[in-house]
This record gives sequence, structure tokens and C-alpha cells, in this order.
Amino acid sequence: MATRTRIVLLMHPKEHRHQKCTTGRLTCLNLANSEIIPGVRFDDNARVRALVDDPGNLAVLLYPGKDALRLGSGGFPGPALAGRRLVVFLIDATWHGARSIARQSPSLLRLPRLMIEPRAPSRFTIKRQPAPWCLSTIEATHELLLALEAAGLDTYPDKERLLAAFDAMQDFQLRQTARAAVRTTHHVRGPREPLDPPV
Repeated sequence: MATRTRIVLLMHPKEHRHQKCTTGRLTCLNLANSEIIPGVRFDDNARVRALVDDPGNLAVLLYPGKDALRLGSGGFPGPALAGRRLVVFLIDATWHGARSIARQSPSLLRLPRLMIEPRAPSRFTIKRQPAPWCLSTIEATHELLLALEAAGLDTYPDKERLLAAFDAMQDFQLRQTARAAVRTTHHVRGPREPLDPPV
């Protein structure tokens, strides 16, 4: 699926080490105009600097804060783009990891910031979120694209795709966990072997 907005995931190394089944990777697999940049310190990252310094881009950070523009309430007017491409950086990490990235990459916090107001709590069933407004990366991207479309800043042609992929990922992980539990139970409580070999 392609969008005009460039989605850039700044992925904490702990997330990046998980080669499979992270919502950040799943996001990029489903969005053509997206990429992952791993790390913790991004102030001197060449790729981040290239995206921020490109005059054809308007780079923003999706991260809460008192000065963040609330997309849901029309806080980001279309004329602000002035023909530029919108590049949205998302920090892909646990909340602790996200704060660490923000602390060690102060230039990110100097970018214009966006906030989204989720329409519903996270659908994460295999991981508990620290607060009702906290979302996984793939859910945050979905909500971001909905808000950008509502603001007339982008089109979001396949609104079910990201959440369907997220649900499928969780179903797969739950099935794998159930299979592992069955194997462990069978190994521990399997049929008893005779103490002595048959005569």
C-alpha cells in the first residue's frame, strides 16, 4: 500500500534485534513509502539528517507533548506543507526506550510534533500497554494515516490492511504459545515408561 506521506521508524536496537513479529517491521512490510532506521542517537544519523534537511520535505515527529499539534482536532493545516512531502518520524520502542531515544536525540524534539487521539484503546492482546492511549507502532501508524486523510493531507486507500496484519500476527503468536504449552505438558506428563524392560 502506498501513501504520499513518508513513514520513518526510528527503531530501538532491542526492537531491531527481533527479526520477526514486531509491529514496526510489520508496518513497513505493508507500507511502500516507509523505512526503518535502527539506533538510539539520531542527531548525527546521515539518513535522518538527509530527510530533515531536504527542502522538499516537511519532517515532523509523532510524539506527545504540550506543544504537539493534535491532528484529530485539525491542528495541522494543509497549507503548512506548501507543496512539500510530509515525512513523519515514529519512535519504535517500548515507552522506556522511546524516552531514552528522545533524551539522546534532542534534535528530534526540536521538530514540529504531532499527536493523535486514538479512537479506541490498543488491540494488543499479547502485551499490556502502560496507559489507555498507548498504541503499538502499527496501530499508531493506522491512526496517523486516518487523521492525515481526514485533514486532507493524504489518502489512505486500504484502511483494514494494517490492523488485519496486526491481528494475524497476534493470532500466530498465540497459536505458537499454545503449541509450545502442549509440547511442554506432553513432555512432562507423557505416558509412563515401564521401570524395568519387559522380560
